[in-house]
Amino acid sequence: MKSSMQHAVMVGGAPMYPTKNIIQNAVNSKDHTTLVAAVKAADLVDTLSGPGPFTVFAPTNAAFGKLPAGTVETLVKPENKATLTKILTYHVVPGRLSSTDLMAKVKAGGGKATLTTAQGETLTVAAKGGALWIWDAKGGSARVTIANVNQSNGVIHVVDTVLMP
Repeated sequence: MKSSMQHAVMVGGAPMYPTKNIIQNAVNSKDHTTLVAAVKAADLVDTLSGPGPFTVFAPTNAAFGKLPAGTVETLVKPENKATLTKILTYHVVPGRLSSTDLMAKVKAGGGKATLTTAQGETLTVAAKGGALWIWDAKGGSARVTIANVNQSNGVIHVVDTVLMP
């Protein structure tokens, strides 16, 4: 147990243990309560608890707070489940991609790389100012604020903005 504790990354005031899955860790992060509520509303708990592996770009509560007033409350309503699911799965890329893997893709792509999300559309990744940045289909961008939060079924990269398909 000691070795897994040494590799736990702190997110939202809680250790994220690499021996636990994405959901088991995310529920403990005070910075991701909105994301966890949205995942539950979209019935994605079982999927993100599954074997994966998944790369998740996890928006913080502050990222959700940047959305227009009422957006989150509207999205978590049962009648908007399809839209919510589309947005959440847009933050998931099949496979385990560390920041090193993402940087290698960026370098190989001549400065940027395209990732296909679980939702089916693409995200663009690039390095800017020493940080990884993700661009969505609408031209919005999110900065990776905490990279390489390893999980038993993938990896989480915390982002400061909600990405929109």
